Amino acid sequence: MSRFFVSLLALVLAAPGARALAAEQGQLDSDITLFTVMAAINAAGYDAGLDSPAGSPVRAAVRRDLRVFQGPTLEALKNFYQQHKPGDPVQDLSQYVSFALQCAGPPDFKLRGPFTDLSPDAQPLAGLSLLLASFYREADIQKLYEKYQPDFEKEIERYHEPITQAIWETNGYLRIPTSGYLDRRFQIYIDLLSAPNSPSVRGYGATVFVVLHPSRELRTREVRHAYLHYLLDPFASKYAAAVNAKKQLAGLAMFAPALDESYKTDFSLLVTECLIKAVEARMRYGSEKQKQADVERAVQEGYILAPHFYEQLLRYEAQEQGIRLYYPDLISSIDVKKEDQRLRRVHFVERAPEPKHPVEAVQPPALTGAAKLLQQAEESLSRHEIDQAKELFLQAQQQSGDNKEPRALYGLARVAALEKDPERAKELFREALDASPDPHVRAMSHIYLGRIEDLLGNRESALEHYKEALAAGDTTPGTREAAEKGLKESFTSPKSE
Repeated sequence: MSRFFVSLLALVLAAPGARALAAEQGQLDSDITLFTVMAAINAAGYDAGLDSPAGSPVRAAVRRDLRVFQGPTLEALKNFYQQHKPGDPVQDLSQYVSFALQCAGPPDFKLRGPFTDLSPDAQPLAGLSLLLASFYREADIQKLYEKYQPDFEKEIERYHEPITQAIWETNGYLRIPTSGYLDRRFQIYIDLLSAPNSPSVRGYGATVFVVLHPSRELRTREVRHAYLHYLLDPFASKYAAAVNAKKQLAGLAMFAPALDESYKTDFSLLVTECLIKAVEARMRYGSEKQKQADVERAVQEGYILAPHFYEQLLRYEAQEQGIRLYYPDLISSIDVKKEDQRLRRVHFVERAPEPKHPVEAVQPPALTGAAKLLQQAEESLSRHEIDQAKELFLQAQQQSGDNKEPRALYGLARVAALEKDPERAKELFREALDASPDPHVRAMSHIYLGRIEDLLGNRESALEHYKEALAAGDTTPGTREAAEKGLKESFTSPKSE
């Protein structure tokens, strides 16, 4: 492959968002360690939710498979489970989830760190490691795990599109170009061997884990809430001095009966949760009246700064900075006297109501027709499945009839670049520009054209395209940076190895 075409390939893969998509591969997965722990406690006597119609049939199947297991470890496992069984079945499951996420997995199931670093709820289970290692070997858990991989894949597929959509929308709203930032990681695991439950969310070190337990409803809302914590939690620490300067407001939250004690004792945690409530309200699918009602419920439950952040987010949406740069303004604009006066008019509720429809209120409408084909094509392109992406983009174009579908043309142009056809790529990018009023398609088409002209040695023409990209009005994270970089320096071939 010539250096020119290597550069053309890099041109496509270096686009804003491409690396973000690559970083997100594997975010939604099954896990052998979690499977082993859950299989072990099922063999040992964990029977919560067995009769629930929302349970997974995989759990019943695994339990049947384990009936033949009579290894020497079985009695020890049963004794261990009974000795560490709390009265609350939710707490019972929770401690084993915590242990699994802090365990290094097969074949030894050693802890990832010293005992003192283990979370308090998992510390009593530290002795489980040796039993798990024996159970894993004696019950041939690896083979059992592989047997049920198709079932896990079906559940992963059920969640893949809505979670991908939720993460992309959240990244777009906060203008954060990638989920893998600040050396942190967001990981979702599927569990089919427990009682139906709300997702388990844990933060250990630089990783936020979400474990999705069996559920008839997709738990996209809870996943997005956890993802918002993953994105926003670091800012309260980074700007701790600014946050603490507003701490006198913390006393007002003490009078909210429905507010969890953790928020009453940790002001930075309360600030982040209030911001998340405001972001969720701004992002919800509904009228302004419905969004305002969400904020009103939040403040009545004790999230005292939700109204302030909601108002400030309206200003945030009208400017171009991402949340990383805008966060200090969100905090510095808190007027303690104004918030005190506002909260004097609030009647705090005794308890937070159970949401009737926790998922439907935030889930976008199902994509159909050309829109669905375009999303599938973009996902294929992100996986470098060039032929499949091309076919899907063509189908989307065909569904548009005589009208040109600009996003399909834009996609086909990137495919042409990957197929080593720069002239065809230039032609398609220009067609996309002629057909599209969308600022992002226009800006990125100009950036790609600028890079192609750079590679061809036409620097003046490239500069014109980078200027047009800046003038397109696109606020997508990374677009402005890419255009400005193009103005400063020519897009060049990567060094040959």
